[in-house]
Amino acid sequence: MRLPSTVRQLLAPVIGFAPVAAALGQQQIISFTSSEGAFQVAGGSISQPQILVSSNDYWGVIRAAGDLAKDFGRVTGTNFTLSNGEAGAEPAAYEYRPIARNYTHYEVNGTQYFRGPEYTDPSAESTVIIAGTLGHSMIIDDLVTAGKLNASGVEGKWESFTTKIIEDPIAGCSKALVIAGSDPRGTIFGIYDISEQIGVSPWYWWADVPIKQSREIYALPDGKVQGPPSVKYRGFFINDEQPGLSGWVEWNYPDTLYGVGYNADFYSNVFELLLRLRANYLWPALWASMFEVDDPANQPLADAWEIVLGSSHTEPMMRAQNEFATFYTDKGLGPWAYNLNNKTIDEYFVYGAQRAKPYARNSLWTMGMRGTGDTAIEGLGVEFIVSMLEVLVHNQRAIIEEVLEVKVEDVPQLWCLYKEVMSYILQGLTIPDDITLLWADDNWGNVRRVPIGNETSRPGGAGVYYHFDYVGDPRDYKWINTIQLEKTAEQMQLAYAHGADRIWIVNVGDLKPLEIPLTHFLDMAYDVHQWGVDDVGNWTLAWATREFGSEHATAITEIMTRFGMFAARRKFELVEPHVYSVINYNEGDAVLGQWQGLVDDAQAIYDQLDETHRPAFFEMILHPILGGQIIHQIHIGAEMNMVYANQHRNSANDLISQVLSTFNADGNLTARWDSLLDGKWKHMLDQTHFGYDGYWQQPMRNVLPAIAYVQTAVSSIAGDVGIAIEGLNASIPGDDKYHTNSGNTLVLPPLDPYGPVTRWFDVFSRGTLNCDWSAETDLPWVKLSQYKGTVGPGNGTDSRVFVSVDWPNAPQIVNNTVANINFSTGCGREGFSNFYGAPIVQLPINLRTVPSNFTRGFVESDQHIAIEGPNYQRIYKPDTASDSEVTYHTLKNYGRTLGGVTLWPQTTPPQTTESAPALEYDLYLFTNISNANVTLYLSPTQNYLSDKTPLEFAVSLFPAGAEQAEPQVVQFVGQSIGANMPHGWGRAVADSIWGLASSHNTTTTWNITQEGAYTLRVWELAPSVIVQKIILDLGGVRPSYLGPPENFLVGRDEVGGYNQTSFADATWMVGKY
Repeated sequence: MRLPSTVRQLLAPVIGFAPVAAALGQQQIISFTSSEGAFQVAGGSISQPQILVSSNDYWGVIRAAGDLAKDFGRVTGTNFTLSNGEAGAEPAAYEYRPIARNYTHYEVNGTQYFRGPEYTDPSAESTVIIAGTLGHSMIIDDLVTAGKLNASGVEGKWESFTTKIIEDPIAGCSKALVIAGSDPRGTIFGIYDISEQIGVSPWYWWADVPIKQSREIYALPDGKVQGPPSVKYRGFFINDEQPGLSGWVEWNYPDTLYGVGYNADFYSNVFELLLRLRANYLWPALWASMFEVDDPANQPLADAWEIVLGSSHTEPMMRAQNEFATFYTDKGLGPWAYNLNNKTIDEYFVYGAQRAKPYARNSLWTMGMRGTGDTAIEGLGVEFIVSMLEVLVHNQRAIIEEVLEVKVEDVPQLWCLYKEVMSYILQGLTIPDDITLLWADDNWGNVRRVPIGNETSRPGGAGVYYHFDYVGDPRDYKWINTIQLEKTAEQMQLAYAHGADRIWIVNVGDLKPLEIPLTHFLDMAYDVHQWGVDDVGNWTLAWATREFGSEHATAITEIMTRFGMFAARRKFELVEPHVYSVINYNEGDAVLGQWQGLVDDAQAIYDQLDETHRPAFFEMILHPILGGQIIHQIHIGAEMNMVYANQHRNSANDLISQVLSTFNADGNLTARWDSLLDGKWKHMLDQTHFGYDGYWQQPMRNVLPAIAYVQTAVSSIAGDVGIAIEGLNASIPGDDKYHTNSGNTLVLPPLDPYGPVTRWFDVFSRGTLNCDWSAETDLPWVKLSQYKGTVGPGNGTDSRVFVSVDWPNAPQIVNNTVANINFSTGCGREGFSNFYGAPIVQLPINLRTVPSNFTRGFVESDQHIAIEGPNYQRIYKPDTASDSEVTYHTLKNYGRTLGGVTLWPQTTPPQTTESAPALEYDLYLFTNISNANVTLYLSPTQNYLSDKTPLEFAVSLFPAGAEQAEPQVVQFVGQSIGANMPHGWGRAVADSIWGLASSHNTTTTWNITQEGAYTLRVWELAPSVIVQKIILDLGGVRPSYLGPPENFLVGRDEVGGYNQTSFADATWMVGKY
């Protein structure tokens, strides 16, 4: 290898406990100060404390104990010694027989060994820690037999352990901290629990988290009993590993015979990370490697470390995907087609079973079969495929039973119901009950199915295959972290609540850029009840405390909460110039402002950290924030450039310079990453992220979006001075496709007491002269932020002028009027060409008020009402409600702007409008219209209860106090047919909501016959139908990505005090700065 040796106040919803121990969410058993009954394990009279293990324990347990000895050295400066109680003992040995290089007929080649850590001669008086596994450690078993250790709380349980101070545990030792595991991983987790609590982060190597230094370490007297994890098999899938991870591996490890160096040295780091994260299960790298072949030590090493080895959904029977093409098809042994080549493929499966047999105790078998290279089986018809797969799996199970010489029902197996495979269930596919049904998400973090009906009682249980990285439609996302933890929590808790508790496996792509969501995912899998949907802020606080200390933990938590929302609005690879509006609702500027505030806050923390913490902070927090800002600056800047170019502004060219400079900053950011820690992670972030052109696959090189250059030597034929306004692409004087031909008037969006406090227009140069300009209004109570100025090539920036109304001095009557804003220039006819009329900007003004008896509710403005879903007035429960426990739950810091609301509890069965409660919103409307559209922005949930039970919502809009209008019930998620997702799914996951695309079915239409107060009721008729935002369009909604800002709420907002010029202006908005 060539690796070197070497704020903000927290939002209320994420305030939580500050862990007193370094271990994330774990019971504290270690302290750094003395207390009554505590036992000093480091820093006392013993110069070199010792850890004692038994020679008959598992090799993986002994190896982990060696890690603990080194971890104490990392923390205190003095390594502990390790002993097995025997003088002159040789290191523990794990014996294995490596496979021969004949991959069609199983053979082995001699005997080799993995050596454990070095032993030191026993010293009872120096022994401070004893670790071992029940039934496999003579020392632990003797303590139990002697009545000194009570192991009843963990005995016979999966991956459990107890930790306790024991007096006189062995002759000559007065006291020791004893770790006893129910099985080898239970012991290992107990060992690493100590490591984490003394200050060694699981990410000390992979993310360069510095190790906390302490001379004195104490074990607390209370002891600990840790029961089984919530989910039995918990792990990750290294996938889509090119160019990032494979580039880094190629740089740091020697190539194998068949590709880059995914060898035992690489995987030992992966295995250690898994175990330190309290995980146990791995799907190895897929595309650039063959795990069992690339290094014959890989498979036995996993077993030695006590890692449960599996293989991905496209790699059955413990064989890597590339093996069949490399050793069979390329050698003339036929295609990967069971209907044509079943004899050869069965032999291929036999070899996989034979190779895995020595390691069967730590194997989880993937069953079934898909097409070549992660594709569907094609050309056979679904009925034939279903029949063929049933035969195939029957044969696979017979092979397992024959080769392993066990009952197949006793062997852990899964069938991953990924993409098209899930649809086979609806076509009658029969799966043996002892096989785990591994349901998959839609590759974008939305669970497609949970166990239903009799699936919940199957012996094999169920699990979830989830994604933090994906290659495929609608577009790859695999550069850096864009995961919102709140969404992960909601979806995985939903799956668990319905019985998916056997396996959780997540696709982490290159692994390195996804440290935070991976840790959160695995911590939930370990203790799902501790880290529920409302505990994400507490988890983030605990994580930040562990990695960076308590001083900055609160600020880091707030930063990461904002980042999660900003990044998850749209994957970075899907951000394009057209996404955010630069003319409506000040959306583009607000998004850039949020990112700038986030960068400022993150940089401020970085600057305060000591040098040892900066690499980890840069890798996991600052780099993705800087990268996210650059993505948005470039695409929003490119869109603004095109708008300005269409308006013929000189400043369009200034934007080109800004975009080019930012694009160079992106390259410099990658270079900064590559140079970090003397190049430790060079190539890990080689992934391209600019230049997608409508094709889902990654571009081969980063390329800027289109930008336009305006000729500067010749002025516009319409004059040197132009005017543009909020809400339109048009400019005057002159012609363009955005306003009436030869028209000289532009109309701003209206102002009223309950709407935005300002509108704006721009005065800009589109020529070669510096020109003075002036503006005046024809109504004295209509105010401009600027009445005169100069624009031109020598003057620099355009002038943005804000228009407002002095409401106290406006006529106190109800009417609608229009203010005219007239312009003149000091350049004569060269300022505004005589070819066109004098430019005029008009401002519609609605002088109106709501009646005094309307004391709570949202008020129409600009012919719409926009509402953040969590800001409902009440929960309405019909008299016919079937279950008083069914209610609604607000998901804080969730979704695109504020939060979401979901039916609760998550196990609630599908409802009707007669049985379910409704969210109730009070409205005051001024506009009479026969086609008022109520559109819900809903999270991109799937029909997780199957297409036979599609998700639904209902809406009713009616005058307040009147009889409820008949609710309109809507099925908003279509069916999944074959490998296809529901209609409109691509836009839903790209937009992170159902409801933005015209093809989405989340709109109901209503007749508004008169001004007055109205009641809007929204029913979510199943959990995970999550309302993020509601928009009532009365004819005034303009295009934008995030929708209009939330409207004025009587009872919360003050006239003149609620800005509402952008979605980010609300004082309670996530990311307000």
